[in-house]
Amino acid sequence: MKIVFLDAKSIGEDIDLSGFEALGEVVRYNFSTQEEASERTKDADVVIVNKVEIDESSIGKAKNLKLVCVTATGTNNLDKEYLEQRGIAWRNVAGYSTESVAQHTFAMLFYLLEKLPYYDNYVKSEQYIADTIFTHFAKVFHELHGMTWGIIGLGAIGRRVADIAKLFGCHVIYYSTSGRNNQEGYERVDLDTLLKESDIVSVHAPLTEDTHQLMDEQAFHKMKESAIFLNVGRGPIVVEEALANALEQGEIAAAGLDVLCVEPMSPDNPLRRIKDSEKLLITPHIAWASIEARTRLMEIILEQIKDFFAKK
Repeated sequence: MKIVFLDAKSIGEDIDLSGFEALGEVVRYNFSTQEEASERTKDADVVIVNKVEIDESSIGKAKNLKLVCVTATGTNNLDKEYLEQRGIAWRNVAGYSTESVAQHTFAMLFYLLEKLPYYDNYVKSEQYIADTIFTHFAKVFHELHGMTWGIIGLGAIGRRVADIAKLFGCHVIYYSTSGRNNQEGYERVDLDTLLKESDIVSVHAPLTEDTHQLMDEQAFHKMKESAIFLNVGRGPIVVEEALANALEQGEIAAAGLDVLCVEPMSPDNPLRRIKDSEKLLITPHIAWASIEARTRLMEIILEQIKDFFAKK
């Protein structure tokens, strides 16, 4: 068996992949273009991929290919119709990063909620050394307890965030982006209600026709001026120009993003205008990427390959 990793660097160089070598020949490429993928997959039995587009142009020459494994939950990069025509199976992985993403959601929240950029800079600039009293609270912050937390997309990650938020004493409400999700024990509301009532709005939804550009100018206009917006779903759920305007005009207090419309960040991204870390925190799509989550991900992929060929 020949296993080809087309963009191995996207899962990190600190993950032990020796288990794959026990199955056969393993070839790892840090990154691959469509043209490179066409040559690199031509004698592969299994292709492991994160973001590379898998279609006729990238695997058309792969006559031995039997299985494509995606090191992610989303499968937008797979031409499933073409794979079906060729009789090539595919697998993705769900649930591996729930704890990691939930944790990162709260990390971003507290960074913004408690004005940590300001207080960190206050001490490191040595202003605290010359201060007259033991404390300094020039920037007002609030307790999370008693706030309303609105969740857009109540899947596994959304529910985990909801449960943790409840432990902090939040009133949690959610909006179903498909309109079909009724979760017992959670309060469902329409989008307008969620935006108007929430002190914190966090997005944990996939990118679909229903969620594409869901958070636009009108949506941000409906939110409280004191609200914090967090997106750990997918970048194109947010109209970035609208978010930049909302932050600049004070329509919302702050935003934390782990995902952008174009990744890596585009030079013309309007959010580049905002340099105030108290208003905007952007992390480079790392919410999913704790060492535990990435290890779990690859363990699942390894088992998927073993199971697939065991049934052959």
